[in-house]
Amino acid sequence: MKAVVEWQGDVCFQAESGSGHTIVMDGPPDHGGQNRGARPMETVLMGLGGCSSFDVVHILGKARQDVSACRCELSAERAEDEIPAVFTKIHLHFVVSGNNLKEAHVKRAVSLSAEKYCSATIMLSRGGVEVTHSYTIESR
Repeated sequence: MKAVVEWQGDVCFQAESGSGHTIVMDGPPDHGGQNRGARPMETVLMGLGGCSSFDVVHILGKARQDVSACRCELSAERAEDEIPAVFTKIHLHFVVSGNNLKEAHVKRAVSLSAEKYCSATIMLSRGGVEVTHSYTIESR
């Protein structure tokens, strides 16, 4: 896997993934940015949510669950008064919607992602971040 990050001036950077997709990262005005993109640590958090959500939807699909929507709401805490201000805790809450979803399948999908499949979750956990998960099921 490869990526390239190029400085755009001030504290703004454009990243391009090896698959050709780009994102802009920028800082807030009080740090010299113009708020043109997400903060770099926000992209780490969003990547975690995307990685785990991919697993949950994929596992539920294999279980023949009729999923119509999946939203992952993430909240994170960072080390206070420390440099680097690493993540210390991250909570992922999945809101899974669909027809006749079985709770056992949703619970299993979230657990399998957290414990076995999500590279981002496991990497952050091994790095000392306390990563927790929960879910809600909505009928549609």
